[in-house]
Amino acid sequence: MSKNQRAEELKRILIVGGGGRENSIAWALSKNQSIEQIYVCPGNGGTSNFKKCICLKPKSEDAKTIITECQRLEINLVIIGPEVPLAQGLADKMREAGLTVFGPGKDGAQLEASKEWSKALMIENKIPTAKYWSTGSEEEALEILKRLNQPLVIKADGLAAGKGVTVCETIKQSKEAIQEIFSGKFGSAGDKVILEEKIEGPEVSIFALCDGEKLIVLPPAQDHKRLLDGDNGPNTGGMGAYAPARLIDEEELKKLTDLVLIPTLKGLKKKKIKYIGVIYAGLMLTSSGPKVIEFNCRFGDPECQALMPLMGEEFASVLFACSRGEIETAPKLTFNSECSACIVAASKGYPESPQTGKKIDIRVESDSSFQVFHAGTTIDEFDNIITTGGRVLSIVAQGESFDKAFELAYANLKQINFEGMHFRKDIGYQVRKI
Repeated sequence: MSKNQRAEELKRILIVGGGGRENSIAWALSKNQSIEQIYVCPGNGGTSNFKKCICLKPKSEDAKTIITECQRLEINLVIIGPEVPLAQGLADKMREAGLTVFGPGKDGAQLEASKEWSKALMIENKIPTAKYWSTGSEEEALEILKRLNQPLVIKADGLAAGKGVTVCETIKQSKEAIQEIFSGKFGSAGDKVILEEKIEGPEVSIFALCDGEKLIVLPPAQDHKRLLDGDNGPNTGGMGAYAPARLIDEEELKKLTDLVLIPTLKGLKKKKIKYIGVIYAGLMLTSSGPKVIEFNCRFGDPECQALMPLMGEEFASVLFACSRGEIETAPKLTFNSECSACIVAASKGYPESPQTGKKIDIRVESDSSFQVFHAGTTIDEFDNIITTGGRVLSIVAQGESFDKAFELAYANLKQINFEGMHFRKDIGYQVRKI
């Protein structure tokens, strides 16, 4: 079967998820001329702003109902965006039903769903990472802290929506973070705790699209986790990002592919895991070399929003080929050479207790060099766009330099407003003049 025939088979796509990541993926896929319809389940208040894109809101969001809807709509490709349905095995159930899916099964999703499992995989495959200690007991965790007598990074083992990590500045703060997790703040995600040595250096994210055997590496990105300017305040799911990250050049990206991404895929294969989807490695570039901080089993959010405008029109066909385990049949994935900037507009009270139900006023429209990707939004009975979550919108722009990209993004951000809107004013400070 020729590449053209394969491309013709890709007419209808379903994206599972309702955040900014899924909104940006839908926008990127809509550029492919052969695609007729993109359903986003459940989607959000901005899904239908992009051509070919509509919300699919089944009566129930359980796997059986979504699979039935996919079969009714004759979906050719399912893309699972968030980590929770991946960790729960949605991809496995869909594949068992005969659907073509981009996203790892429950076994591969452990890469993100269990930090202990992920750390063990790194050690087994000589992937550089920080030293760590794992325990399911508060008493033992406090004993390890006492023995080491230094501030540590404290992590809930399971999924905690990007908020289960505390980078501690003092031993007292480390103790409090341990007690907080074991007191049940993150539910069952905190049944085990990882204590990790603190390492220093700039952070960068690298991504690979995998078909179980081979991979395609995307441009690197840099996220901004802290809530406030100057990288202050609590960790969040991410307040902004930019791509491509200039911290590493093409040669260094190739070295990191050989050092981290390829050994990870080989390590998964050794465990008899056919990993189809995104491998996302969050790295810290330390004085003693790069080290993996964490793995994710999906596109990062908001890194995805910065990356999607850089993808060529063949992006959809590449994901389709990966999903079929046929990455070698995919057309060559091209990348826009521009710089891409992403700023997150968040609700007052985010990340602890975000305010919702606020009317959003948006006086700009997305185009080829500027995009508003919706996350925590919905449309009410009066056609108003309303806030429903902590991270509300991603304002994204491209330019020939990061200065121009961020200038465009921040200028358009002035045309957007909702009560309590909060955003960082220094996103991209590493690559632009402020």
